[in-house]
Amino acid sequence: MDPDTEVDVDMSPFLIRYKSGRVRRLISPHRVAAGADAATGVTSKDVSIDAAGLAARLFVPTDVLGTSTRLPLLVFFHGGAFALHSAFSGAHSRLLNALVSAARVVAVSVEYRLAPEHPVPAAYDDAWAALRWAVAACSTGNEPWLSAHCDVARLFVAGDSAGANMVHQVALRAGRSGSGGSGLPGGARIEGIALLHPSFRGRELVPSEGTDPRSPERQLAERWWAFVCAGRYGFDHPFINPLAMPAAEWAALGCRRVLVTVAELDTMSDRGRRYVAALRGGEWKGEEAVLYETRGEGHVFFLRKSDGRDTAKEEMIAAVASFFMASSSSAEARLGRTSARSLRCDAKL
Repeated sequence: MDPDTEVDVDMSPFLIRYKSGRVRRLISPHRVAAGADAATGVTSKDVSIDAAGLAARLFVPTDVLGTSTRLPLLVFFHGGAFALHSAFSGAHSRLLNALVSAARVVAVSVEYRLAPEHPVPAAYDDAWAALRWAVAACSTGNEPWLSAHCDVARLFVAGDSAGANMVHQVALRAGRSGSGGSGLPGGARIEGIALLHPSFRGRELVPSEGTDPRSPERQLAERWWAFVCAGRYGFDHPFINPLAMPAAEWAALGCRRVLVTVAELDTMSDRGRRYVAALRGGEWKGEEAVLYETRGEGHVFFLRKSDGRDTAKEEMIAAVASFFMASSSSAEARLGRTSARSLRCDAKL
C-alpha cells in the first residue's frame, strides 16, 4: 500500500496523518489577504520573521501610519489545538482588526509551526522567538511599522485557546530567563498577558468537564494532547496543566497584570477560573489577576463571523481592549476583580 495514502492516525473530523508523514487537514481556515480594513480603520501586512518560515501579520491603526505616534505593542498567538488554524485566517484577522481598533495598539499576530509535523514544544519555541523578534524590531529598524509606532515599555502578549496556553509558557520563559541575561531584548518587560479561553487540561476532572472520565470529549482531549506532543508529555504535565506546577513556580510568571476570559458553556472554563485563583493565592509577584466571564456562549465564540449586531462578541472585545488600555488601578474598576458576572458576561473561547 502507498504510505502516502495509508492512514497512520485518524483524527477526523480535524485531520488525518498518513504513514508517509503527510498530514491532511480536514478543517482549513479561510485565508484572507492583508490590507486596509475600512470598517475598523486598521491596516495590516505580512512579514517574514526568519529564514525557517516563522512569519506574522502586523496590524496598525491606519491613522497612525506616517506619523510619530507610538502605541502599545501586542504580540498575539492564534488558537487551533496546536495543529489547526492560522494567523492569516479570516477569523483571526477579524479579531485582530477589532482589538487593534478598540485598544489602539500595534499587533503582531504570529504564524507558528503546527503539530503534528512539529510537535509541542515547537509552538512554544516559535512563540518565544517571535516575541523576541517583535521587541527587538521596535528599536533596530528592521521592521518600519514596529520601529516607528511601538512603545515597547507597554508590551502585552495575548492568545486564544491553545494560543492562550502559549501565552502562559512565554510569560514563564520571560520570567525565568530575564535575570539570566537571555530574556527579552533591551531588558523589556511584559506589562500584561491576556489568556482568552485558555486551553488547559489535567488528569483530575473539574466541574465544567463533567464527571465521566470516559466521555467522548475527554477521550478525544487525552488522545489529541498525546498526538500533538508526540507522546512526550503526560496529561498532567505543566505544558497542558499549569496547576500541576509547584507553588513556587508561579513566581516566575513574568508579567505585572493578567486577564483570563472564560465562557459559561466551555468545558475548560473552570480551569481558567482556577488559573486566576492560583495567581491570586500563590507565589506570583504580579499586581492584578482579572477574570472575565461570558454567559450563554461557547469556546472562542468571539471568532465567529457576525452578521449584524453581536453583543456578546462586542462586549468581550471591549473588555479585552480595556485591559490593554487601563492602568492597574482603573482595570479593577472597569472589569471587576472576582468576576465579570456583574457585566453579564461569562465568555468562552
